[in-house]
Amino acid sequence: MNGKHISKLGLNPKAAALALNVARRQEDLGTSRRDILDALSQVKADPEAYLESDYAELARELLAQTCSQVQRQAGSALRPAPLPYAEFGSALIEPGARSQMDVAMRLPVARAGALMPDAHVGYGLPIGGVLAAENAVIPYGVGVDIGCSMQLSVFGTRPEQLPTAEALSLLRRHTRFGAGVGFERRERLDHPVLDDPAWSEQPLLRHLHDKAAEQIGTSGSGNHFVEFGTFTLQAPEEGLETGTYLALLSHSGSRGFGAQVAGHFTKLAEQRHAALDPAARKLAWLPLDSDEGAAYWQAMTLAGHYALANHQQIHARISRALNEAPLLSVRNSHNLAWKEPLEDSELIVHRKGATPAAAGQLGLIPGSMADPAYLVRGRGYAPALASASHGAGRQLGRNAARAALSKTEVADYLAQRGVTLLGGGIDEAPQAYKRIEDVMAAQSDLVDVLGEFMPKVVRMDSGGQDI
Repeated sequence: MNGKHISKLGLNPKAAALALNVARRQEDLGTSRRDILDALSQVKADPEAYLESDYAELARELLAQTCSQVQRQAGSALRPAPLPYAEFGSALIEPGARSQMDVAMRLPVARAGALMPDAHVGYGLPIGGVLAAENAVIPYGVGVDIGCSMQLSVFGTRPEQLPTAEALSLLRRHTRFGAGVGFERRERLDHPVLDDPAWSEQPLLRHLHDKAAEQIGTSGSGNHFVEFGTFTLQAPEEGLETGTYLALLSHSGSRGFGAQVAGHFTKLAEQRHAALDPAARKLAWLPLDSDEGAAYWQAMTLAGHYALANHQQIHARISRALNEAPLLSVRNSHNLAWKEPLEDSELIVHRKGATPAAAGQLGLIPGSMADPAYLVRGRGYAPALASASHGAGRQLGRNAARAALSKTEVADYLAQRGVTLLGGGIDEAPQAYKRIEDVMAAQSDLVDVLGEFMPKVVRMDSGGQDI
């Protein structure tokens, strides 16, 4: 008897191993292969009848699996109505995002939530959604681009001291954009994140390490960017005086590494909750105290560190080229889950396209390629779960933007604001986004504005659709 014979029974790996062991014992006793396979089929069909037989160990495992599956299905039932949650900037939030949040707040593991003013439809949890869950992590509550984040570096140089041509040259030489894009081996910078022991603790992470090493310090497609601009600080911060400075702002994530982690663990969560209402399928969760939940948490944490390492390398390359160290550096993640105390217990707070805004915490909220970004300090506002928006938020989907806008319209908008663009497609046009000023006005209880960044020279991936 071998594994091929057993695989036809459709058992999971643990039960299949037990079945193969008992099959070989029976074969040693002279039982024919046909009789063994018939007996195994009968054990699978009615394990309780074989608890006192030679097949008892397999029967007990099959019964335990059946009991576990029943418990999972019972625990997958949605609440009849969503728990209440706070909304900020309700007039700015599209109905589809609100509908998705309603479903999320019906999850049996949900405990609290909030919807940010930049909210729009995503997969599973809406982008701009914040969800606190008990002992559960939701891969699509974090998102596909795990650890997607922002970084700002403020330099002592006056903005006018860096000519546009030189800024363009720096971005061409020291940034990379697009799916699958990386640095040549001779160009790569070392970073401690690539030596993290976690890479060797899961087969999936071991498989992804080489690609991650190739792509570190790069940016993806879509709304990721690196841009030079003018930063105006309104009040002294961390030793930096008020005034106007040259600054570098970047938006990037965990590249293909994070996307594959998200896909892998979402499938596991969906398998675990096969009976979940189809409306909540992309909100399937993993108990944090399960093997799968612990593995996702480890992989998610590594992806978050890797995304920040991407920013650190981008800023290090350009700082070195400028021969100038930043006077102020700020970074934050906005696609991640955190363990946070809430209502006398520790909950898992998912921020999918939402900026952590605990009291005193610095964060960055961008607008678009031609509109302001803001340095903010969190106010720790409890109804928002100490969160704020992660940007302006889309008002036109990508296809809608391509259909509604022309290259001439977008180019005129950029020219009026003195913005030079390298790459960038119509789907990322400023007109595809809500007015960042309206979004900021809707969250004055959540953050205080400390400074404003105005983009001047912007690089993005074009996807072959340059404006």
